[in-house]
Amino acid sequence: MTRMTSTTRPLLNRRLAEFGTTIFAEMSALALSTGSINLGQGFPDTDGPEEVREAAVRALRDGRGNQYPPGPGVPELRTAIAAHQQRRYGLSYDPDTEVLVTAGATEAIAAALLALLEPGDEVIAFEPYYDSYAACIAMAGGTRVPVTLRPHEGSFRLDLDELRAAVTERTRLLLINTPHNPTGTVLTRAELTAIAELAVERDLLVVTDEVYEHLVFDDAEHLPLATFPGMRERTVTIGSAGKSFSFTGWKVGWVTSAPGLVTAVRSAKQFLTYVSSGPFQYAVAEALALPDSYFTAFREDMLAKRDLLATGLTEAGFEVFRPAGTYFITTDIRPLGESDGFAFCRALPERAGVVAIPNAVFYDHREAGAPFVRFAFCKRTEVLEEAAKRLRAL
Repeated sequence: MTRMTSTTRPLLNRRLAEFGTTIFAEMSALALSTGSINLGQGFPDTDGPEEVREAAVRALRDGRGNQYPPGPGVPELRTAIAAHQQRRYGLSYDPDTEVLVTAGATEAIAAALLALLEPGDEVIAFEPYYDSYAACIAMAGGTRVPVTLRPHEGSFRLDLDELRAAVTERTRLLLINTPHNPTGTVLTRAELTAIAELAVERDLLVVTDEVYEHLVFDDAEHLPLATFPGMRERTVTIGSAGKSFSFTGWKVGWVTSAPGLVTAVRSAKQFLTYVSSGPFQYAVAEALALPDSYFTAFREDMLAKRDLLATGLTEAGFEVFRPAGTYFITTDIRPLGESDGFAFCRALPERAGVVAIPNAVFYDHREAGAPFVRFAFCKRTEVLEEAAKRLRAL
């Protein structure tokens, strides 16, 4: 008897069934088809420092990294990452056992969750969250438990009581993002102290996505969770060259943590990409050694762009949540007589020639994010000025 092949089972793994094409791909395609200004996807429209780009060219020509680099990352970059953490935060890491280079922060997140979760484990993440969080938790067989950041006095804030109440006997891990994409919230010392105390009390692992560490504004301060009492040995910290140096296409990220956690993450990472970005790793090692003046100028440039776009959005009629970090501004469209972020963003290219992202895609509770829309300000000044002009026509 010939066995019939079932056609009733979907081709896509059921864990990923809820995840289709990302909103970023949809909106970027819409920007191209309509000739709109793309303030949706978060990538700069200019390259980072010329000396860093030339360092990559030099590595290519010298044959450094053109073949497989070492699995944990080239020694020069691992040493530079450890030096950066020590210089900026007083965190001491062994480059050989406590640093791992990844294919961007997205792979670092995936490898960490695949390594540390088993089916049924619960992961608490702040909602709204970067869309890969939900997909990676699903691929690892975990259950995501959102704790919602809610608007309060011009920013989005964490309810610590809600966070404590979300922890159960099945909670394995806290997934923390600060500075926070998409809301621009930067967790305070008091909030991070409470999170650290909760993690120690309940013996939880923590993965912290700190890719916007160098983009904090006004009176905000980036404080790595690993610096708090009892946290170094239970925290996996994730960083990114793309966000810090404006070379997002290079896909160079990293993990710093205690040896056992790094070994666990590396065990998963080696079966994802194995290695990547060979010559770029040498360039990023040089970038991390740039003087403080680079990071200051980078932050001040983004601050000026934030203020430019925030002013334009306010004049266009949006309620603007001025971010304390990242390069995104969240707005409320209800003052414009709108309430559906998806419909608003899909119509905006035709109405104003600008593309944005509906925040609802970053929520499990879609209704909580329905009226919010995210704009990226990591673009040239003249582009932001033109976008603001177009938006005022609304």
